Formats: sequence, structure tokens, C-alpha cells
Amino acid sequence: MAERTVDSAAPARGAGRPVVQAEAALVRHYRRLVRLAYVALPADRDRHSRVLAAHSAVQRALPSRWARRCAPVPGDEDPAYTALRLRVLRDGLRPRPARRLLAPRVWGLRLFTPHGGEQDAALEHALAALDAPARAAFALRAVEGLSAPEAAEVLRHAGVQQAERALDAAAGLGGAAGVAVAGGVGGAGGVGGAAEPDLSAFDPCAVRVQPTDLLSRRRRLTAVLVVGVLGLGTAAAVLTGAGTDTRTDTDTGTGPAPAPPVGAAAAPNRLVRVPADLWQHTARVDFTAWPARGDRREDAALLGRATTAWERPGPQTRAEPGTDTAPPIAPPRLLYAGTVDGAAVVLLYDGQRLARYTDGSGGGLDLARADDSDVTTAGAVVLRRRGTSVRYLLAPWVEAAETRRIDRPDTPAQALDHPDGLTPATPGGVLTDCRGATVLQLRSSPVVAEKHAFLLADLGGLVPAHLTYTPPPDRNQPARSPREATGPDALQAWARAGCAAPDGTPGVKQLNLWAFAVQPLPQNAGSASWVCLRADRWTGEGSAATAVLLPAAQGPQRTGGGPGRSCSRFEQDTVGWAWWRSPQGTEFLLAAGSRRVTRLTVKGPGWSTDRPVPDHTLAVERPARTDVQVEGVLDGGTRIGPQRPSQSAGAP
Repeated sequence: MAERTVDSAAPARGAGRPVVQAEAALVRHYRRLVRLAYVALPADRDRHSRVLAAHSAVQRALPSRWARRCAPVPGDEDPAYTALRLRVLRDGLRPRPARRLLAPRVWGLRLFTPHGGEQDAALEHALAALDAPARAAFALRAVEGLSAPEAAEVLRHAGVQQAERALDAAAGLGGAAGVAVAGGVGGAGGVGGAAEPDLSAFDPCAVRVQPTDLLSRRRRLTAVLVVGVLGLGTAAAVLTGAGTDTRTDTDTGTGPAPAPPVGAAAAPNRLVRVPADLWQHTARVDFTAWPARGDRREDAALLGRATTAWERPGPQTRAEPGTDTAPPIAPPRLLYAGTVDGAAVVLLYDGQRLARYTDGSGGGLDLARADDSDVTTAGAVVLRRRGTSVRYLLAPWVEAAETRRIDRPDTPAQALDHPDGLTPATPGGVLTDCRGATVLQLRSSPVVAEKHAFLLADLGGLVPAHLTYTPPPDRNQPARSPREATGPDALQAWARAGCAAPDGTPGVKQLNLWAFAVQPLPQNAGSASWVCLRADRWTGEGSAATAVLLPAAQGPQRTGGGPGRSCSRFEQDTVGWAWWRSPQGTEFLLAAGSRRVTRLTVKGPGWSTDRPVPDHTLAVERPARTDVQVEGVLDGGTRIGPQRPSQSAGAP
């Protein structure tokens, strides 16, 4: 038998067909295309939906057959990839891409892109505020690395009529993304000429996987099976002639009952309820361990209105900053349903957000982030707010509750009754207004933590902020971690410096006060304490402010601050400085650094000072206040500088 030879240079079957070339390009550049789709898609939906939508858009970009090659965009060397990119962009430019039967589906799991930092969260919020053409323009610049003229050409091919306007809008995201994205069609090549941006938190091919609610999923499956069995029984009855009676419903007077409002009848069955003692047996002590409480937790009509309000957000839906208003991502857990001060209130939780529904006129739905909560941050929720008074629902593990004035550390706390977790009306007050707010002092049951007390401060939102305290450094000990702010030193520090906190708005998860240095003042004027106050939000964003506490001052004198991760465990080095006038009238420049600061340098007009600082503090006598530059030198030689003080520190 003759031996057949194979021409190795001959192309593979179908390799020359456009559809085969497109498939090869899609597989080769799949991750790049999916990231492009994820950034360009609407950012106001939850991450799970965006991940699936991005994969769906790319997979739909491959048609069943191509009659001809798509014209390549000038500057692109791969016409197959060009065509795929255009189809992906056109899909993302639709107002709301329709769901397709062949779109990816995930049963029993939730997908999340990797957690990013503060810049990623800022970029996420900025993208949500843009229209589709501007998001597409940013995606082309940041993901594809196209120059402005190249991106404008691609946008026009994708059907964008005003490509230049879209590019100008996308240019405003440079600060949020942490890269320079040049605006207009005359910008430089690449991404504004800067380094390739880090979009690792926007990669739908590198996802975290979490299960949905397992008990609810089991109940749904059981319900589907029951419905299927009933459907088969009904079909069998029809086939055997069970429906031979020709009388109509009108004749018999037994017509079908009118359909209940959406969510009304189904609410008690859809809502997840946990056993009342779950918190005593689980290692996850957070909002998932809260049982359903309240005198109306079996009121199907009220629960139906609450779930419908969440499933169909409207004008009466209010969300704290950084909180998504989308419907619940999982079957909600019922935490409370009852009458509070004459109003019906329902509290729900979907694993990520709290939803407080208040029935009647003037009510509505309030949403707040509450993911990654713990025994302290899930310790209380504001159920009702009237003027400056609030009523809290406390966690089931709270054994004792008290209130105390933050500006009166030596005054004993006042006991607070909380039958079934609900407190009476309690004075509130804004922590940052220096007029003395009333905070909660709660003590956990020994079942979850022995001798554990903590402070919570109402900041005007649903979830009060957890107050912590980090004491001054000890040279012979490692850096200290934040602790509960219930000890005498912590209460004294918060009483003096609390109103210098950088953020006292809804959405703050934790406020920490760190005393990073103590400085003896010149001329035997006592001592000053240097503190850094940090506010961390549920979104992952944060801000910090440094302040100096002087003996004669009536309040804290803020010396600098701003957004970022200063004074957190990720950035533990800080420097602060301020002008101070002694009781004798002498002007001094005071400066202080954290435990790793070994030298402090000060430069002014015509003079400078550079000294080692064993105690991390410095006082320089000057005849008058001038503009200066202060830097700290760490033990490794790195130089750090504080932000400019927001106000001078001096005796009143």
C-alpha cells in the first residue's frame, strides 16, 4: 500500500475562514476582551452580574458565520481581533444588553472580582457616574493602551457619534484610577504616556467564589420539585377527563382569588430566619447570626411591602455613600419587623447590605453597607431616628448596654434597658462637633467574649461606628494594635480629641485614635499629646487627621490630614507639626513623629534645623511664625513629610 505524505506547509482545514480566525483571536485574547467588557459595562450593577455579563458579551462576539471580513481599524494589525473588539464594545454601548439564553449561568455560587484598594473603589464609583461612551473610551485607553486619536477612531467604528466628548469625560478618571489619562483627541499615545494602570481589581477572569444561601437554595429546589409534581398531577387529571364539567367560574361563583401584590404573600417564605440561639453556636458572630425579632415578624403584608420596596427601588430609596441600590443579591434575612414609635419598621440583610424599611408617608427604604461585620460592628442598628434622638436594635449577644457622654470621661455610664434588643429613645449628637455626643457602651455575653465591652458612636447612618484606641508607643515593645476605647486613658483621649476625627458621616465603620507621641513642652509648660485619628469606611476608603492636644487648649488643634491609608496598619509612620505660644509669649515650632522617626528636620526662610530625636519630638524657638517645611527621617533613612496644618495651634 502506497504511503501518503502530508504537506506540513498546507494550512489547517478552515484556518483561512474568518470565523476560524475570529475564534483563534478570541481564545488568544479572551482575558483582555473580558476585562475590556467589564470596564465598559454599566458599573451600577453588582459585581456578580457584571462578571457574567462581561463573559457573555465576549462569548456573543463570535458569530455563527461571517460573510466577510470586517474592515480593520487603522493602526490595528489583527483584523479578526478588531472585529471582536468592536462587537464587544457595541454590546456594552447598549443601554441595557438583553439577556440571552446562551449567556453564562452559575448555580449556587456568587462571583466577585478581587478586592481592590481605595483607588479602585474611587474608580468604581467614578465609572458608575459615566455614560456608556465615556466608559468605553476609558476602557480603550486604560485596558487597550490606545492613544486618544486611536481610541476616537475605534469609538466611531463602534457607533459613538461624539467620540471626542466621550474621551474628554474619560480623562477625568485619571485621578481615580491612579494613572494619567490624557483628554481629547490630541493626547499622547498609550494611557496618557504613563505606566500601564493596575486594573487587577477589574479582572473578571480572576474571581473569588462564595456560595449563595444554602438553606434557601435547598428550600427553592424542594419548592420546584413540589410544583413539578403538582403540574404532572394536573396534566394527568386533564388527560383522564377530570375537567368534563363545562361550567365556567362565573357560573359556579368560585373564580380564582385575585393575585396578591408582588412579594406580599411570598415574603414570609422567601425571607430567611435563623434560630434565636444561633449566635451561641456559630463562629460567625455578625449580622448573619441575628434572629428575627419584633411584634410584626409574621405580618405578611408588611413584609411584602418591605421586600417589594427593596426589589423595586424608587424615589423613596435612600442609600449611604458607596452603597448599591440594586435588589438584594441573595434571599434577605429578616432581622426585625415591628412597630417603633407608631411606625412599622422592617430590617433586612442580604449578606452585603442592611435595608431598613419604614412604612407609611415620610418613610421609605434606607440602605447601608454592612459586609464583613463582626461582634462589634454588628452590635447595633439604628431602627428609628427622630430629631436628635435614636432608638437602637442591639445584637442578641449584647448582655448589658449603657450610654455615656463622650466629653465626660469621668462621669459613670448610665444603664440602658433593651427588652428584646430594642432600646428607648437615646440622645445622639454628632461626634465631630465638639459639643459632646452620647455614645453606646455595650458588653458582650461571656458566651462569645469574656469581659468584652466596646463603644459605638452614632454618625447619622444605620450602623454606628466602632470606636477604638491605640495607646502611645513603648520603646521596649512591638507596635501596639487598636484596642477597645473603654479604659480610662482611652476615654480621656476621646474626650479631648474626638471632635478632630476626619470623617463623622454615615458609612464610617470604625474610628481609631492613636496617641503616637508625648512631648514635654518648653519652659515647664506641661506636656502635649500628639494623636492621629483614622476613619475607615465600609467601602474600604479611609482618611486620617493628626492633632496636638495642648494643656491650655480648649479642644484639639488639628495639624494636618486627608484621604489615604495614613495611620493604618498599612502605613504606620507619621509626622505632625504646629506653632505654639508659651504662657510667657515665646513662639515655638513643635514637631513630633511616630516610633520609627529618628530625626526631624525643619527648614524656614534663611534657617534650618536637623536633629536626632530620641523621644521623637522637637521644639524650636523662633521669633515669629513663618512658612516652614518639616520632614521626618525613619530608622531606615526614608524621609516622610506631613500635610500642611489646617490651622495653627496656640493658646486661646
